[in-house]
Amino acid sequence: MNKAGIWIIMVGLLILHSRSQAQTTYNLTVKEAVDIAYKNVIELKNAQLDYRIQESVNKETFGRALPQVSANIGAQYYLQLPQVLFRQSDENIYEVLRKQNLIAPNVNAPAPILVPFSFQQPWNLSTGITLQQLLFQPDVFVGLQARQTALNLSSAAIDQAREKIKDSAYKRYYAILIAQKQLFFLKEGVTRLEKLYHDDSVLYKNGFAEKLDLDKVQVQLSNLKTTTNIIESGVQLSYAALKFAMGVSQKDSVVLIEELTTQSIKENILDDNFKYEDRPEVRTLIQAQHLQELNVRRYQLGYLPTVSLAGNYSIVGQGKKFFTAPETRWLKSSYIGLNANISIFDGFQRKEKVKQAKYNVDKVANNNRLVKQGIDIEQVNTKETLKNSLLKLDAQEKNMRLAESVY
Repeated sequence: MNKAGIWIIMVGLLILHSRSQAQTTYNLTVKEAVDIAYKNVIELKNAQLDYRIQESVNKETFGRALPQVSANIGAQYYLQLPQVLFRQSDENIYEVLRKQNLIAPNVNAPAPILVPFSFQQPWNLSTGITLQQLLFQPDVFVGLQARQTALNLSSAAIDQAREKIKDSAYKRYYAILIAQKQLFFLKEGVTRLEKLYHDDSVLYKNGFAEKLDLDKVQVQLSNLKTTTNIIESGVQLSYAALKFAMGVSQKDSVVLIEELTTQSIKENILDDNFKYEDRPEVRTLIQAQHLQELNVRRYQLGYLPTVSLAGNYSIVGQGKKFFTAPETRWLKSSYIGLNANISIFDGFQRKEKVKQAKYNVDKVANNNRLVKQGIDIEQVNTKETLKNSLLKLDAQEKNMRLAESVY
């Protein structure tokens, strides 16, 4: 290969490598950040897979109520035929001869002997098909009833995961905006202190200021620059946290296009139109309680019999030669039947299972009450904290306007 060909290959490899290392830039509002998180976050993907798994489980449960058909086929060639022993005796023949006076009455037949005999042919083929239809079985019956409730539980888990992802994305998005605001004001403060330090230095050189005043400004400037560096590092960490919350690579770039304004903060604030069912964790517990109640019913119905319908059709071929031989005999059989399985005594196992299932219902109900209590205290704390923050915000806005006027 000539040098030109080698250079072309090297350039091509470099282009492929650069494309593989290409970064994606996201210009995002907070809602767009949440939408990207919905597509990428593994927790939500797993919750959606759990929903599909539950759909498959529901179809499996429904399949147990459908007819079950199975077929079987088997062929055997006996190297040695299975045999049974038959008692062989001439007593009946001698009895007839005595009745006909052909032999003396005192003449007895020889002692009986055991002769091996086989009912089996060397070549055997058996094939058949069996049909079973479940008419009633408690766990299947309750499982069919629980299908939609189980799907609702998986759906509530998806909603809970989405709410968690949304909350995480919002917090990290606005944390960056807050940190950037802080950084903006700190940099403005640094600029003003640098100007003040410059002015004081000129005054000091001309004898109009004390060295102590200049040192104070320098200390303030150093502290403010240190704080600025810390906030800048915090902004970078906040961007990394947002990328993680969105499920994107840390190599990608994120640009926030929303601004943090007083109006956006106060929109739809302290909305009192709240219902516990609006919270996904409450909906999840409600569906979990329904499932536990169905579980109680499943064990209670376990005292009822299991009933099924069965049918079979089979063909058996036997012969001394292979099955294609014309002398092969084909024997057919078929049956239909009804089976019922009744549990008479199980050592009180089912009774205890019913108790356990009821305890689980009570446990889920207690967890539901606990979550609602947590929501109540969370609302009280959040409202009070928000009110105090809004009062501080109004006071700081007034102070800012006053400071601008003084400046």
